[in-house]
Amino acid sequence: MPGGKRVIVSVTNDLYTDNRVDKVCRFLMDQGYEVLLVGRKRNDSKELPERPYETHRMKLLFEKGPLFYASFNVRLFLFLLIRKADILVANDLDTLLANFLASKFKRRSELVYDSHEFFTEVPELVSRPKVRGIWLRIEKWIFPKLKKVYTVNGSIAASYKERYGKDLEVVRNISPLWNPERKLSKKELGLPEDRFLIILQGAGINVDRGAEEAVEAMKDLENSVLLIVGDGDIVPQLKKNVKEYDLQDKVLFYGKRPYSELMQFTANADIGLTLDKPSNLNYRFSLPNKVFDYIHANTPVICTDLPEVRKVVEGHKVGIVLEEFTPKTLAAAIEELKSDPKRLEKLRQNCQRAAQQESWEGECETLRKMYPKVEA
Repeated sequence: MPGGKRVIVSVTNDLYTDNRVDKVCRFLMDQGYEVLLVGRKRNDSKELPERPYETHRMKLLFEKGPLFYASFNVRLFLFLLIRKADILVANDLDTLLANFLASKFKRRSELVYDSHEFFTEVPELVSRPKVRGIWLRIEKWIFPKLKKVYTVNGSIAASYKERYGKDLEVVRNISPLWNPERKLSKKELGLPEDRFLIILQGAGINVDRGAEEAVEAMKDLENSVLLIVGDGDIVPQLKKNVKEYDLQDKVLFYGKRPYSELMQFTANADIGLTLDKPSNLNYRFSLPNKVFDYIHANTPVICTDLPEVRKVVEGHKVGIVLEEFTPKTLAAAIEELKSDPKRLEKLRQNCQRAAQQESWEGECETLRKMYPKVEA
């Protein structure tokens, strides 16, 4: 709709696997907005699948560290400054500074902040207090001035309210209802057809997210295969562990996949894992979108004991919450479900029912308050 209201959405990733942002952009289009999504292009970035909205990826000299974040925000600020925008949407604290400054120069541009996580409490910052201090100063300067803020769950919203006295809306990172034209077979996906399949998926397979324990647990499981579908900082180490433990036939890596393809893997798995550790407040209060991906694919869940995840898994009776998380307890929980087909089938049925209640379509009710429909 040329000449209509325009939204510029910005993130620091390369746009390839950020399903939350893609869902918000598609929602904005349905509301009648013109949408431009801005991110970065890494040296190893894949070509983006076709999107119904405009995208722009900035190529930067630095790919990580303080120089990346500094150069990204400078480039983003200049980019936003010269482009028309009725609304600027900053995703996470690492894009907020550029958006906030641009909104001060573009007085007619409304600023909206989508906080995907408890940013200053992520393990990468908690272990580096000086760097964390810089991000905290940015947050403390800008956050109290924000008028429209939403985040991914009630625990993080409550933590921000305690810190800044500000009420946040909650838009959980739930998948849309998954209705594929056709479910692909294990053979079509290149999956073992005669094994019990366990999946660990995600764009952030990083330290303290349980992947190391999942790999080690496979030493105690027979006739089972762990599928790791996604990427992250810990994946190179996981591959070394697999070789060290001689688990090449029990742990298979499939790398990043487009969401529609990822869900085909998930739907063919017997169990889905979400194993974040409460080693920092961000992980403790997390509610990974993979929880809902598993539910929508009718794949029962084994999870660590985090308050938001427990609430969903126990509330809908779709899996097992590990009271204690070690490779041994994980292997025992997997074996427990594997040896009880009737219970596994009941959990699948519960997933099917839960999917009708837990979907992105429901979360959009809150987004409609943030982004009113544009009248034609």
